[in-house]
Amino acid sequence: MAVLALCAAGAGAAALAWRRGASRTPAATVVSTETGAVRGRLATNTRVFQGIPYAAPPVGELRWASPQPAASWPGIRDATRPGNRCAQAEGLIDPASSTEDCLYLNVTTPRHSSGRKLPVMVWIHGNGFISGAGSLYDSQQLAGSGNVIVVSPNYRLGIFGFLAHPALDHGRARNLSGNFGLEDQQAALQWVERNAAAFGGDPGNVTIFGESAGGTSVCAQVAAPGSAGLFQKAIVQSGQCTGRKWSPGPPTWFPLPRSEREQHGIEVAAEVGCSAPDTAAECLRAKPVEELVKWSDDGVGSGPTVGGGILPLSPESAFATGRFNHVPMIQGITRDEHRLFTAAIETATSQETTPAGYREQLDELFPAAEVERILARYPVSRFHSAGEALSAVVTDWAWGCTVLDRNRVLAASTSLYAYEFADDDAPWFTTLSKPNFPTGAFHGAELQYLFADEQLPGPVTPAQRQLSATMIGYWTRFASTGDPNGGGQPQWPPFRSGNHVQSLASAQIGSADLAQEHQCAFWESIGV
Repeated sequence: MAVLALCAAGAGAAALAWRRGASRTPAATVVSTETGAVRGRLATNTRVFQGIPYAAPPVGELRWASPQPAASWPGIRDATRPGNRCAQAEGLIDPASSTEDCLYLNVTTPRHSSGRKLPVMVWIHGNGFISGAGSLYDSQQLAGSGNVIVVSPNYRLGIFGFLAHPALDHGRARNLSGNFGLEDQQAALQWVERNAAAFGGDPGNVTIFGESAGGTSVCAQVAAPGSAGLFQKAIVQSGQCTGRKWSPGPPTWFPLPRSEREQHGIEVAAEVGCSAPDTAAECLRAKPVEELVKWSDDGVGSGPTVGGGILPLSPESAFATGRFNHVPMIQGITRDEHRLFTAAIETATSQETTPAGYREQLDELFPAAEVERILARYPVSRFHSAGEALSAVVTDWAWGCTVLDRNRVLAASTSLYAYEFADDDAPWFTTLSKPNFPTGAFHGAELQYLFADEQLPGPVTPAQRQLSATMIGYWTRFASTGDPNGGGQPQWPPFRSGNHVQSLASAQIGSADLAQEHQCAFWESIGV
């Protein structure tokens, strides 16, 4: 016990010395958290701590339970490797994981202390609520050059994070079922509130940011009453936050009503032999991971459940009625969002989109009376291929015009900076074949300009590297002050109303008219 006390005292003294040290003092690699000391590693300009537990493993009786406190540990825990990825099936660009013990987070800080508490940015990863991990996004450049602390948690995915079933609404679930993954995110934010100061961070200056399903998560947390006070700013990157109205194809990673999510949960339970209401919870918890994980993406998908519990209102309704956490926000999309999805579907099916297939897709998405009008506005002859034509339709309809509407709603009641990432030649995935059309500013393209992303090669040209530096400056200054401007970078005016947003491209940073670019007047005339 004496040895343990000395270790704890030494770790606490090291952390205290780092926080109180003179400007540019080398930071300690051992930090005391609420549950024990952790040892990270020093990199060129940063300190990196990985695999820190923020909640108990959600296994056994804790499967489909609200996150519980992490256990403490003796001595100094090694924090130089990522924690387990949450259970997920193998995807086009992601490996499988059968591990439910996955509630870990990573902390990256500048290598040297400036003697002041730093802004904290909490990254919520994407990948459709069915795959991914916080450790995929190396945030050393963001933390080092932006002088911020970046925290990236894992959270339960797929059926383990988002199954809604009445049998799971009681017992260890503090809220109704369906949003255990969102509860994990809140638990990580609560961990930040209690532990950020030990890493040199300011627990009163926290920004949540996320892309794709992570952007949807940010919308959900902004709308969730239980998240009030856990963050002071929010950044939504390519988040689908507005429900089925703008959904291409089957629902996947956007908020859906509880009645619909519960019906899906009951159907899945029956499929795996757990149909009896009185024993469904026990039966489901007894099923092996491998049998359940395949139901995470079965055509209905995973995502937030709206109605009661942690998310009483959809983000769409919360924003429209002003009943959300009013914090300064950045929100944006990429100019060619749907090109990634078209390319991924073509790769998965080994079939390129044909003109006939393009027409079939439009027939599925739109009323018959409107399809001819859409084909006349977006004829295949205008594009490199039918796949690019389809991508343009869905990008304009489901992304460009939708985010413009949401910009206007949010700007009416909170400070908002809006953008469109528009780098034409953004490097494509290293693990995914290129389609037969230009990939442009595809969904997720901007990630490599903020992180060293394992799945993307990163900026190549000097102009792209400059764009990366500009974006990191925008994001981190916003995290610090709520205003992205400064540092000699192009002025970014706040979004008030109208159509114009900040265009982020290596060729030029300026203004983009979303309504014109995405033909929103035309889409307003289309009956859906």
